[in-house]
Amino acid sequence: MAFNIDIYKNVSKEKKYEYFLRDLEEYLSKEKDSLANLCNTASFISAFFDNLNWSGFYLSKGKELVLGPFCGLPATSRIEIGKGVCGTAFEKKEILIVDNVCEFPGHITCDVRSKSEVVIPLINGEEIYGVLDIDSSIYSRFSKEDVIVLEKALEITYKYIDYKEIIGK
Repeated sequence: MAFNIDIYKNVSKEKKYEYFLRDLEEYLSKEKDSLANLCNTASFISAFFDNLNWSGFYLSKGKELVLGPFCGLPATSRIEIGKGVCGTAFEKKEILIVDNVCEFPGHITCDVRSKSEVVIPLINGEEIYGVLDIDSSIYSRFSKEDVIVLEKALEITYKYIDYKEIIGK
């Protein structure tokens, strides 16, 4: 299936997000492999959201988060639970929007261009199995509207992945 992001460049942000969710569902529904679907989710986010320099997943492995599928420059491979934005969001089981990563205590720098970040925990019932991490080179890049759309994207993604397969349980 070929993809052309250019057809969405002259539409409103709201329409672009609508197409993002529609197209994500269409792509993921045709694939049964969980890893492939996480890869495409990271890629869709990178393609549809403006001003991002990294989007991807960290997955729970024991007492740390391990780098999963992503789009962007090389990243930290392992993050302790409770450390950095990702480890903190995982530990607290809450979404973190960081307008200026330099002001976040213990921020873990992967790409020096990153100025802001949003991290959304991956939760299945009561079990947390990772985080979605997205960085931007613009301060205060992430809005509540962005988070709502990203949460909807994760709801779609959850339908097409087996979280136990992802974390090796």
